[in-house]
Amino acid sequence: MDNALALLIAVVVLGLIFEFVNGFHDAANSIATVVATRVLTPLQATAMAGTLDFLGALSGVAVATTVGKGIVDATRVTEDIVVAALLTAVAWDLLTFWLALPTSSSHALIFGVIGAAVSRHGWDVVIAPGLEKTTFGIAYSPAIAFLVGYGLMLGIYWLLRNLSYGVVNRVFGKAQLLSAAYMAFSHGGNDGQKTMGIISLALFAYGGPFAAECGAQFCVPLWVKVACALAIGLGTATGGRRIIKTMGHRITALKPVNGFAAETTAGTVITIATQFGIPISTTHAISGAILGVGATRRLSAVRWGIAGRIVTAWVLTIPGCFVMGYLIAMVMRAVGIHA
Repeated sequence: MDNALALLIAVVVLGLIFEFVNGFHDAANSIATVVATRVLTPLQATAMAGTLDFLGALSGVAVATTVGKGIVDATRVTEDIVVAALLTAVAWDLLTFWLALPTSSSHALIFGVIGAAVSRHGWDVVIAPGLEKTTFGIAYSPAIAFLVGYGLMLGIYWLLRNLSYGVVNRVFGKAQLLSAAYMAFSHGGNDGQKTMGIISLALFAYGGPFAAECGAQFCVPLWVKVACALAIGLGTATGGRRIIKTMGHRITALKPVNGFAAETTAGTVITIATQFGIPISTTHAISGAILGVGATRRLSAVRWGIAGRIVTAWVLTIPGCFVMGYLIAMVMRAVGIHA
């Protein structure tokens, strides 16, 4: 077996591992609020989210295309670069899971790719428009989710101002089932596609029968879509309860009406980004929405210290994963592991 084929197999295996870990790590993004409000048990919520993550991941390829050929020059990427990126993302996800920090699996993967590619080809391998899309997701998605969540919650309070607390709880206890499903589907639609793009990038780099399958152009084969959708669905169904506690209980106290507003807000922000092929962080979106919803009661209702820890972890992801990807790619080349 030649080196390039061995590395390609490693990419597929590591990609599916990352997709599983991504679902496991980011299960809280889909179901933290519906568990925190006691509308569903953790087991019920993870089963529902896993199914809808799978379906969402099959819903398109716009984000996969951005990740696969819109961030770094696909014609200059080799399998070892993709392996380094995936090792970076898996390591970062496991580290932040252990620390119970809801960081971005998406940005771990993207900046791992950038770091690994830059270590080999320098900065001109980076495609500026694709990086701008990613930067947009980092900079604006949590702020937009905060503002929309804040506005939606105020609107709901005004519409329901004459209803009793018991009626509101009963109505939104049922409505939150729909909002949680929407959030899970949108999570799969954005996060599920990122690994599809990475695996397809490695297939394109290898060429041969895989290039012929796509007409010598970058594409996402059907088997890659199905395999990644299954992996993220199974990962989400397994669930990450440590992060569910941080997201659902420690940022702010949530009732069903608050959970409905947060999930609806985050799901909409993610869905719009997915349609435009923008690989945003679902963690950023749901965290921003929860903060916005919580702030409608009073600013002190939000535990800003916990929120600060989450923001710090977000910020560290970018340089941390860039450096890790850069170093792993260098070490791999130094020991002779390259295409």
